[in-house]
Amino acid sequence: MGKVAAKMKVMPQSPEIDLDALQERLEEALPEGGKISRVDREDVAFGLIALFPTVIVPDGAGGTEAIEEAFAGVEGVESVSVDEVGRI
Repeated sequence: MGKVAAKMKVMPQSPEIDLDALQERLEEALPEGGKISRVDREDVAFGLIALFPTVIVPDGAGGTEAIEEAFAGVEGVESVSVDEVGRI
């Protein structure tokens, strides 16, 4: 069975959110079998910085829905969306 890489876009609730702590909470919230391979950061507007974690999950894990739900429930997260998805 292969693996899928999904680049997610995670918007924090405010510019005051500690992005390092938010990144740790995202890693802790991952469903079983998921792993964050890297996290990019991008300025959005007015001091707000979006996190772009690339998550590796087994191909049979049912897509990115479980990851989106897990990330959406993390304290400090305003919204979660899928930026890119591909098989590796």
